[in-house]
Amino acid sequence: MLSFNDIKNLLQHNKITEFVKLKKLSSKDIVEFTNRNTQWAVKLFQHLDPTQAARAFKFLRKKKQEIIIKSLPEQKAAELLNNLRPDDRTAFLSLLPGNAVKELLKILDPQVRAETLELLGYPAGSVGRLMTPDYVAIKRTDSVQDVLDIIKHRGKATETLNFLFVVDDAGVLIDDINIKEFLVVENNILVEQIMDHQFIALKVNHAQKEAIGIFRNNSRFALPVTDDNGVLLGIVTLDDVLRLSEKEDTREIQKIGGSEALDEPYTTISFVNLIRKRAGWLIILFLGEMLTATAMGHFEGEIERAAVLAMFIPLIISSGGNSGSQASSIIIRAMALGEIGFRDWWRVMRREIISGFILGAILGSVGFVRIVLWQKLHWFDYGEYWMLLAITVFIALIGVVMWGTFSGSMLPLVLKKFGADPAASSAPFVATLVDVTGLIIYFTAAFVILKGTLLKS
Repeated sequence: MLSFNDIKNLLQHNKITEFVKLKKLSSKDIVEFTNRNTQWAVKLFQHLDPTQAARAFKFLRKKKQEIIIKSLPEQKAAELLNNLRPDDRTAFLSLLPGNAVKELLKILDPQVRAETLELLGYPAGSVGRLMTPDYVAIKRTDSVQDVLDIIKHRGKATETLNFLFVVDDAGVLIDDINIKEFLVVENNILVEQIMDHQFIALKVNHAQKEAIGIFRNNSRFALPVTDDNGVLLGIVTLDDVLRLSEKEDTREIQKIGGSEALDEPYTTISFVNLIRKRAGWLIILFLGEMLTATAMGHFEGEIERAAVLAMFIPLIISSGGNSGSQASSIIIRAMALGEIGFRDWWRVMRREIISGFILGAILGSVGFVRIVLWQKLHWFDYGEYWMLLAITVFIALIGVVMWGTFSGSMLPLVLKKFGADPAASSAPFVATLVDVTGLIIYFTAAFVILKGTLLKS
């Protein structure tokens, strides 16, 4: 196994006779070398076998891919692009500016160029951009021997052979069959004798996110893609869906954390873009927290008459924010996995209100016991009405936590219903919302319970 320095030394001294060692490099080795030094990676790609380079290229980040393609001699760039799988080539080109795509299309082989233009013609974010036209199609009248012959002649040009796709004379998909079915029967058996007419297909214009859920629920290595008339256009393979899923999960997590999706690795994003992605949400959250100050100003009189109430403000609002963040994160993830939708709002609300009550009662009991113990052990004197104060904290925590779980669970569902991104109801946003309402709940409980005692008019 060649180390980074071994590869660099080989390239630096242009040891042509030893370039054969580069054929032993795996895709992982090439990617790791490229991530460490892009300049030397360009030289490495000039000496790699085109097929070997294409296998590694698909795993590189967008910016690395751009740099390598732009830096390679035109002939080498053409070899690399021509050897990419159609779906990988489409994924790369779809991220580039129009002018850059136009120039790169010129260096592609005519057949590859036509294929790429067809795939790029589908809407961004659609299954059509994700599919590859490399698959094995068979007819119902073929025998098992015919199928095996087709595999031998065309198998190397396909991305996967796990499933073979049965089409009629018009190209309409009528079934898909696992390859193992052809390996356990006699060669004279016809395809139609093996068919069960049960298959799952993706629609070419559907959103790519839908493909993630379908793959997750059906344990498939590849799924066919059809148009509205059922004509087989291509297939989507598991490796592309896994990369898409990782990308979508990353975006969701970053949004839940209270920032815009970075859309590129943390280590490569520019400092200016990093600040820009995070500043917007922080400003919104800061403005939201200003409402907390406004709410505290509204209860200034109560705080002056019973200063001890102020001691528990951080305890109350943080508990509400934490419970809201929990609920929001759980619901957003459940929605992403397809476990729940807006139709389940009543079930979710009922569960979260009950959960909020129980969780609030647990926290309220802890707060109640804390006040009682501190008072009885003489660690702190809460005054003559310490028992009423303990009851106030107990009741307020139940109310605040219930409101937190309700808000955190309902907001993602409502946003989804109106076509917005559920991740926009990030944990910090829910926490800010609950901070303001938590103060109102707390001081309302205090006013009702302590009126005539600590809060004398």
